Amino acid sequence: MKIALLVEGSYPYVSGGVANWIQMLVSAMPEHEFEIIAISSSRQEASSYKYKLPPNISGIHDVFMMDYLNLEEGKPPRLTKKEAASCLEWFAFQKNSEQSIPCIADPKKLGNPITFMKSEIFWDFLVASYEQEMPNHSFNSYFWTWRSMYLPAIYLLQQSYPIADVYHAVSTGYAGLIATYLRMKHKKPFLLTEHGVYAREREEEILKSAWVDPPFKKRWIEYFYHMSQGAYHTADRTISLYQGTHQTQLELGLHADKAMIIPNGIDYHRLSVLPRHTSTSGGGIVFGALVRLVPIKDIKTMLYAVRLASHDIPDMRLWIMGPTDEDPDYYQECIALTRNLHLEEIVTFLGKVAIDEYLPKIDVLILSSISEGQPLAVLEGMAAGIPWICTEVGSCRELLEGKDEHDVGIAGYVVPPVNPKAMSEAMVKMHTLPEERTYMGQVGRNRVEAYYQIDHFIDAYRQLYDEAVT
Repeated sequence: MKIALLVEGSYPYVSGGVANWIQMLVSAMPEHEFEIIAISSSRQEASSYKYKLPPNISGIHDVFMMDYLNLEEGKPPRLTKKEAASCLEWFAFQKNSEQSIPCIADPKKLGNPITFMKSEIFWDFLVASYEQEMPNHSFNSYFWTWRSMYLPAIYLLQQSYPIADVYHAVSTGYAGLIATYLRMKHKKPFLLTEHGVYAREREEEILKSAWVDPPFKKRWIEYFYHMSQGAYHTADRTISLYQGTHQTQLELGLHADKAMIIPNGIDYHRLSVLPRHTSTSGGGIVFGALVRLVPIKDIKTMLYAVRLASHDIPDMRLWIMGPTDEDPDYYQECIALTRNLHLEEIVTFLGKVAIDEYLPKIDVLILSSISEGQPLAVLEGMAAGIPWICTEVGSCRELLEGKDEHDVGIAGYVVPPVNPKAMSEAMVKMHTLPEERTYMGQVGRNRVEAYYQIDHFIDAYRQLYDEAVT
């Protein structure tokens, strides 16, 4: 069986999180051939692989969103009135309009993307939408918003893609959009896995962004929800990692009979046998973070929390372990903040490390993210018997406190995101209660053993792939 994995801004060019999940999935299924459809913003982002590719990956099929900037005008649209009306429904965010995507993807019908956007068909639609939506704003800004929104999508849809037995997108967004198109074109099964709710994450980014003018933020947000709903309608099965994401997907229009939950899994047997050193109250304590140095992980809140906690913990250290090259500017900001807060003797940025070597030396792990799905790092630390302090994002509360009455015990503390004071208080509490730390670590280890082993996760996807092609 050949499976095409559609990935946006991740594997094999970014390490951690979803990329680690893909590496585990592919490596555990040598009986299947995988081809990666890697969607990157620019060619600079796809400069080098961060993983040694398993032998059953037959190729990396790259597409670069920003290549649309090199487009020149070409053939005009050759659409019937019915086809034109159908395409315009998709551009207007109409429900169930994803049926027009194959037409949009066909250069023989839609024509060249730039030429189409200058055509009478599209121009009349654009002007009418402008007059209805925001006639008091700049038409020039409105036009350029539409251009920057739709040209990348049309460009991506009009690229060539490999034929596979199953198309598996690991997010909605542009990966889900392309998978929607390939499902319709080749009539092959489309599976969708959402690690977090893509549209919600884009909404958070857009609301905080400076690159989107305030009058147009609503339209950009609606655009990403529109793409997600099209993928939900088209996918044969949509998988979430935990109940929270599952419920959100249903609220956004996913049919319950297409929805299922498959939790993440990790190598419990390797991590659970790592040694643990015994801690004593009043002595030093080592906190750790297994994290990519990017804004969504909110390392700055962690640093502020360390500064506050250091007043009550005389001998503490924080090791931040993870790649620093994904967002070099943010990494430098974190270094500068560490210096400004006079934390050079406490905080060490170790870069990417072999976690098996460092986990035995860590007393408590910290996650300060502002958005997550079901973080593999948390599961890995739990398997190693280490308690956690996590922000209340994604499935973190479920991981640390259990998912139901049959899954009891506390594996760490949950604190509000972007709240250094609450995080520092949890750190101080961890320091003063070493026996509680030992108990939490054992609870976490038991929970991973029961619910989050890699074999459970792989067996579920193996069965899903088999069912998809039968």
